[in-house]
Amino acid sequence: MSTPAPFPDPFVGQSVPRVNVLAGGDSPERDISLASGHAVATAMRELGEEVREIDPAEIPVSRCDWMAGDVVLLALHGPGGEDGTIQADLDSLGVPYTGCGVGVSRLAFSKSRAKRCFASAGVPTPEAIVLERGFDARAAAGLVSRCGLPLVVKPDAQGSSLGVRLVETPGEFSDAITQAFLLGSRVLVERAVAGEEWSVGMLDTWPLPAMVVETPGELFDFEAKYLDERTKVSFPEMAPGSTAERVVEVSRQACEAIGTRGLVRVDLRVDASGSPWVLEINTIPGLTSHSLVPQAAARLGLSLGQLARRMIGSTLTGPRGWHIRQDQMRRRCELSVS
Repeated sequence: MSTPAPFPDPFVGQSVPRVNVLAGGDSPERDISLASGHAVATAMRELGEEVREIDPAEIPVSRCDWMAGDVVLLALHGPGGEDGTIQADLDSLGVPYTGCGVGVSRLAFSKSRAKRCFASAGVPTPEAIVLERGFDARAAAGLVSRCGLPLVVKPDAQGSSLGVRLVETPGEFSDAITQAFLLGSRVLVERAVAGEEWSVGMLDTWPLPAMVVETPGELFDFEAKYLDERTKVSFPEMAPGSTAERVVEVSRQACEAIGTRGLVRVDLRVDASGSPWVLEINTIPGLTSHSLVPQAAARLGLSLGQLARRMIGSTLTGPRGWHIRQDQMRRRCELSVS
């Protein structure tokens, strides 16, 4: 049963501007990104919107024929899409885009940097250390002695839970670190929080219904996200004093700590006492029909296309809206006549 969405459609009775869905790229998450991009593009076309799909791996954004009023919906996952790179390119072109800006994207993509911001703001996040190539083994041993096993090993800057391993015995530690280093130059070793996996989608300051993610294994890893049909999602009641209410409030605090904008997803663990622990914030969450955030939106009666309209509305009413494109066109005009 759905409840009314807390955020209205800013384009009631009218079409949105021409939408350019950026998806694909050349990161390890290319296939997932293409699926997200095609799903949201199809959903918007079903609402009668003008949409074109662009793969930056095939056509660099600098060579696209941007028109006044264009807006980009980002469905680029992983390096190049979530780390501030494409955001910087679009800023230089004056093209408005969905989601977080360069600095926040870069910050959130580094799990260790984001965790430092969480901790500084008083947002609960599991203790962790960062290892770089040639790391001092004593640092890792110190974390093991303080936190014990199990620990979670993951690349510091990677998406879709690629390279994430649960280390339950000392003998698994070395191989987990080696595998994580194959996906990046920095590795995060984090205290494992026994309990439930939760996720909360946030659109600006508005939370979507909190979700419990039930996986066949201990972690919501790449296989559980995309391959294992046994992964299930449930939506606990949002009652006063409930775990869901606490999870949403902590998620809101995490987003405020790093300054997110647009649609993001906060991933958490909730321990046996009901305390939430923030793991990370995904600034470009998946947008297929079976992805977490669209499922949460559906609980509010929002289709994927309707969710996308609200994402675009967030962009065009924010600091990177139409005025950027207008300012750039004015500057070009001034240069041409000077």
